[in-house]
Amino acid sequence: MKLRGERDDEASGAGKRCSRYYHRDMMEEDSEERSGSDCAGNPGLAGRLPDLIMSTDVTEQKMRADARRSRARLIGAATAAFAENGADAPLDDIARRAGVGIGTLYRHFPTRIDLQAAVFRSQVTSVCSQADGLIVSSPPEQAFAAWLRVLARYLVTKRGLSRAVMDSLGKDSELVSSCYHAMHETVDRLLAAGQQAGVLRTDLTSKDVLRLVHGVAITTEQAPEETDRLLTLLLDGMRPQPGR
Repeated sequence: MKLRGERDDEASGAGKRCSRYYHRDMMEEDSEERSGSDCAGNPGLAGRLPDLIMSTDVTEQKMRADARRSRARLIGAATAAFAENGADAPLDDIARRAGVGIGTLYRHFPTRIDLQAAVFRSQVTSVCSQADGLIVSSPPEQAFAAWLRVLARYLVTKRGLSRAVMDSLGKDSELVSSCYHAMHETVDRLLAAGQQAGVLRTDLTSKDVLRLVHGVAITTEQAPEETDRLLTLLLDGMRPQPGR
């Protein structure tokens, strides 16, 4: 049952202030410091774009330790929920998974798109950062192959999240653009290492790689046991071809 004045997050327009959300669980929230996650003075979505594109590190520096932990749990819970149930997964369920009340979720993420944007950034950051470790610890061919599998696993779990973010913020938004460039730069670094080592075709581009792996992820969504075999075939085609 909703209390008087409570607004469903799906119905809240982009221009509605998050301070108008109410929920009975908000009376029982923990003592998180609100200074980093409060809604006061936070206008509609267009006015919050700087917050959406702010790096996670900067955002978390403004929070108390307990607030940072709650935010991290919410992003983790939302990542799992979106992967299982799509980008429209119930927010109440996400709060329960994170072990917090719905009021804490709303304080950190006043609307669904705020949470979707945070998960989107977190996932892209994680995928790209794994490439850094592989480049340092593995030979170029092994690093490239291992990262393609990381990328494929990520693409399988998106379940409409990227589309939801792009539909709400626009493909030219700072968030989407920065994540797009980060992904391409990561592929470029892996490709350059492999091409210089002579283990990858010199005509391969980051766009080629991302499109091909995306195709594998889509076609194996209902048959995940086929993913590794198709990626192996894909990698074979990416190696230099004698006589060509």
